[in-house]
Amino acid sequence: MSSIRNIGVFAHVDAGKTTLSEQLLAHAGAIRERGSVDAGTAHTDRLPIEQRRGISIKATCVQLQWKNTRINLIDTPGHVDFSAEVERSLWALDAAVLVICGAEGVQPQTEALFTALREQRIPTLLFFNKMDRPGADIDAALESAKRLLSPEVAPLWDDALLVEAACTRDDALMERYLSGDEPTAAEVLPLVETWSRMGEVYPALKGSALRDEGIEAVLDAMLRFLPPPACKAEDALCGVVFAAHQDRTLGRGVWMRLYSGQLENREALTLPAGIDPLTGEEKQVQRKITQIRTVEGQDAGALRGGEIAVVYGLGDVPIGFVAGDAALLPRRVEPGRLRTPLMTVQVIPEKPEQMKELREAVMTLSGEDPLLMARYTRALDQLELQVMGAIQLEILEETLHTRFGLKAAFTKPAVIYRETLAQPAEGFVAYTMPKPCWAIMRFRMEPGERGSGVQFASEVPVRELALHYQHQVEQALPLALNQGRQGWQVTDVKITLIEGNSHQWHTHPLDFIVATPMGIQDGLRRGGSLLLEPILSIRFLLPQDCVGRVMSDVAQMRGEVISTVTQGERAILTALVPVESSMDYASTLAAVTGGRGGMSLSLHGYRECPQGIGGPTPRRSVDPLDTSKYILAARSALEGGIFD
Repeated sequence: MSSIRNIGVFAHVDAGKTTLSEQLLAHAGAIRERGSVDAGTAHTDRLPIEQRRGISIKATCVQLQWKNTRINLIDTPGHVDFSAEVERSLWALDAAVLVICGAEGVQPQTEALFTALREQRIPTLLFFNKMDRPGADIDAALESAKRLLSPEVAPLWDDALLVEAACTRDDALMERYLSGDEPTAAEVLPLVETWSRMGEVYPALKGSALRDEGIEAVLDAMLRFLPPPACKAEDALCGVVFAAHQDRTLGRGVWMRLYSGQLENREALTLPAGIDPLTGEEKQVQRKITQIRTVEGQDAGALRGGEIAVVYGLGDVPIGFVAGDAALLPRRVEPGRLRTPLMTVQVIPEKPEQMKELREAVMTLSGEDPLLMARYTRALDQLELQVMGAIQLEILEETLHTRFGLKAAFTKPAVIYRETLAQPAEGFVAYTMPKPCWAIMRFRMEPGERGSGVQFASEVPVRELALHYQHQVEQALPLALNQGRQGWQVTDVKITLIEGNSHQWHTHPLDFIVATPMGIQDGLRRGGSLLLEPILSIRFLLPQDCVGRVMSDVAQMRGEVISTVTQGERAILTALVPVESSMDYASTLAAVTGGRGGMSLSLHGYRECPQGIGGPTPRRSVDPLDTSKYILAARSALEGGIFD
């Protein structure tokens, strides 16, 4: 696999990432003419909406050949609203190129991206772009990278700086350096190569993608300093689905990175097919691969370890699905680490009779981006989406119109709250009617520490309640806690099963799954619930003259300043701010700083809502405490079962 590289290109918005990708393709001979972001002709911006707006929305995989090496290049969106696309790209990569604006230096999203790459131990090459711009300062940009990203940056354009970077992390080299026997750049380059491929050092280049400066140096560095796939086709099967798209002829296709093993046309895969309402267990279904296409769109016939391809015939297999042995994955596959949606909107059709068509379209988009989490409530005839921000909503509105021919409006974004148990309580359920049924349970429920999530334990001996029934109780808990007494997802609670009883003849396999929500909701009713609001950790990068104003804004937003660090003419201010009061602050910050400031966000956690903030949300399914209606709904498996 030494002749393959799987590399992602990342950057803060407007750092020149897509322009760089165009130049890489052109130099490798993959395209005849360089596309332009401004002109809407960039080859990696394939969607009409991307071409019109001049921004990347979807991660795009293209292929090029450089010196007998095949490079699968994934161009990712730069805007924070599309962080989910960026995150899923990490699942498929072996290495990355992080583009930094030479005039602006490290920006907030640059930090967030680098942190994600470093956490996943993805070897990364830095490219300081736009060195032709007025105000570009390579010394200042390099200093910001060493200060804000990592001190282990190794500039490849300056032998003295390169040697210095190598000596600082190698005792033997440092000893030579101090004794006057200074190593040469030729001596340290092999070490930098090894360290870089291990993700311990970050080689850096400079240039201008717009002016076609430094491009071939980037291509050469990709081969020398970034690693090939560490896998073999003969190893056990392991691959991950990281994106999806719709083909007019072949139907839904999924982008898959195979880490090891091999897949072929007509081969069958075992896929998840939802929850069995009778057993509470995951159902599985067999699907045959109808076609495997290369990145360039040709029928490949097979997909081997280390390769990326589009696989057809797997139906609605979810993004994040792992084929084969998940233990062989080199990194975590879990959505929402870069940024989790914290707002929800209702989607309203132009005409009421279009709700079914709109629902199907939104569900299709949700299948391509799992973090959208589309949800339709039949009882309320409401369609909801979880979203990142205003830009994403604008794109969704345009996508629904251009791709599906539907006009829709969105309500004002509302915060997604959580709730938790106010005080310790017991929950009890005796589900013995209408027969045949029998499930008796008692739960001890206690408030948990903030951020502890849901913890479950059982004190019931197996002789009193069979182990498989206890497993069903645990399986049903996430669904039982999906809506608390105020309608929000319940978190930070410890639940212990302290009593359980089944009947030899009357207990049905479904009974403990049906009964668990009734017992849990009884405990929540007795203990009461507290509303929790999401809190953001915001890192502001500000001009010095704007620090006082932003600190005042943070206080007005019910936030608190954690730290302020001065770095030359700029300052880094870190604060904890509620989502509810900061949803529109990005535009305010741009106005306050004259476009000179920026901010990066991450979820800090949840805290109790002050009085007058937030409130209940309508229940989307039958209340388990409305016993007769709930049992009827559950036993009849209405709306796809009790798991609605």
